[in-house]
Amino acid sequence: MAQRLDAVLIDLDGTLIDTAPDLAAAANAMRAEFGLQALPIERIAAFVGKGADVLVHRALTDDLAGRAGEEDFAAGKRAFYGHYHRENGRRAVVFERVPQALQRLRAAGLRLACVTNKPREFTLPLLERVGLAPAFEAVVAGDDVPEKKPHPALLLAACDRLGVMPSHALMIGDSVNDALAARAAGCPVVLVDTGYNEGERVASLAGQPGVDAILTSLLDAADHIVRNLASTRSPDA
Repeated sequence: MAQRLDAVLIDLDGTLIDTAPDLAAAANAMRAEFGLQALPIERIAAFVGKGADVLVHRALTDDLAGRAGEEDFAAGKRAFYGHYHRENGRRAVVFERVPQALQRLRAAGLRLACVTNKPREFTLPLLERVGLAPAFEAVVAGDDVPEKKPHPALLLAACDRLGVMPSHALMIGDSVNDALAARAAGCPVVLVDTGYNEGERVASLAGQPGVDAILTSLLDAADHIVRNLASTRSPDA
């Protein structure tokens, strides 16, 4: 961890909230409009991580590297957005002890920002609906900047809004995209093993460059951060 830590930037999907059921419902409703069969929730969850546009391409083609045709993509995106406005927050579940984790970080004097590839029109209503919005001083969504994670733009924008240096902010996420974005931004990163990571276990990223720690839950990550923070602030450290 950084010798000085002022803020924690936290991913949304797979880190704070299990949003896969809502995303799957919207994606499968979109697929139905194309005469395609529904995909399992686990398959849709593997498509999460690089923003809504990539999710639409992947869901239409049932392929992580898939690209739908231009007309199909435009129609699919309209359909997906329409269905997701209805589904957003209906089945999503805040992961266990997330509110306690956020409280623990704030009690340690750390400022919090939610940093997500999800479009703002879905991010803010979801955070409000599940009661997490008050915990965050800033929310930076996928359409607030030109590039999404794994590009560092979202993290840098969050640091700018909080008025902190990137090296003094830590990223908590659930995927290689979070790790790559943090590394590019100059932020330390802690990953939690609750999320999607494009279908691969987060634990598989252990030892990868820029991954400082992998913890079981957000509360475990908060405890890890606060313990390390206390050691760096100790006059005996």
